[in-house]
Amino acid sequence: MRSVSVWLTPQRLLMVSVGMALVTIGLKTGAWWLTDSVGLLSDAMESLVNLASAVFGLTMVTVAARPADEAHPYGHHKAEYFSSGFEGVLIVAAALGILWAATHRLLDPQPLQSVGWGLALSLISSALNGLLAWVMWRASQAHRSMALEADARHLVVDVWTSLAVVLGIVLVTFSGWLWLDAAVAIAVALNILREGLNLLWRSSQGLMDESLKPEVRRVIDEVLDSFAHKRGEAVILRFDHVTTRKAGQRRFVDLHMHMPAHWSLGRAAALRTSVEKALMSAVPGLRATIQLLPSDVEAHFDDPRDLL
Repeated sequence: MRSVSVWLTPQRLLMVSVGMALVTIGLKTGAWWLTDSVGLLSDAMESLVNLASAVFGLTMVTVAARPADEAHPYGHHKAEYFSSGFEGVLIVAAALGILWAATHRLLDPQPLQSVGWGLALSLISSALNGLLAWVMWRASQAHRSMALEADARHLVVDVWTSLAVVLGIVLVTFSGWLWLDAAVAIAVALNILREGLNLLWRSSQGLMDESLKPEVRRVIDEVLDSFAHKRGEAVILRFDHVTTRKAGQRRFVDLHMHMPAHWSLGRAAALRTSVEKALMSAVPGLRATIQLLPSDVEAHFDDPRDLL
């Protein structure tokens, strides 16, 4: 996975996604024009969403890559959540448009034309989208990029959408049931709607400083346990008030480190540096903030006065 991240940066992949969206729009629009299938029309409409999402995602990833500045001391990493949220809105809008078109066709079924060529164009676009989705998913895990993950998920939905549409058209061809074309389009729209709402939910959680995944938190706890120390019944070094959050590709942990009050500041600072390095080595992309406290001092949170 590391070799993937060397040259497949989020910006490059989203540029490829923009180009791929243009290609698939052409293929799917041609398939709809040849067959007059509302199912293939719904598939083409989703590719328009792919294009808009990729363009906006590229913009937000570029913003997220900017270094911290005076106005944004913690960086611009959360910009990626706007990308996934925007993509979710577009997906929901596309689903509603497909439902509207499919409902009209369900009430007034129309025969399909040039089915063979239309299916061929649709399958070619599905293969291209499937390949790109696989590459983007791997890169999203390597870069911890919400924008890439959102685009990859959407492309996967697009692939399943195309396959469902193809299956529907095959069934219409062999059964003669023209209403199946519209029924498949409605089913596709409902699936797209579900994916769009899921993206909106996940982007909202990221904007609200969602904590790190349990498996990442376990790694952090293991590192801290390796430094914690007791001598008999006395606790020499301990950690508490460990809180985590994520912002785009960046991950954060804040904690308190308690040690004997007689330790020198230099000794305490050196140990804190060792803990920070160990944490950032164990969890890529992590930034640790450690507050030093004497062993007999406790910090207090949730003071009612803070809510005023």
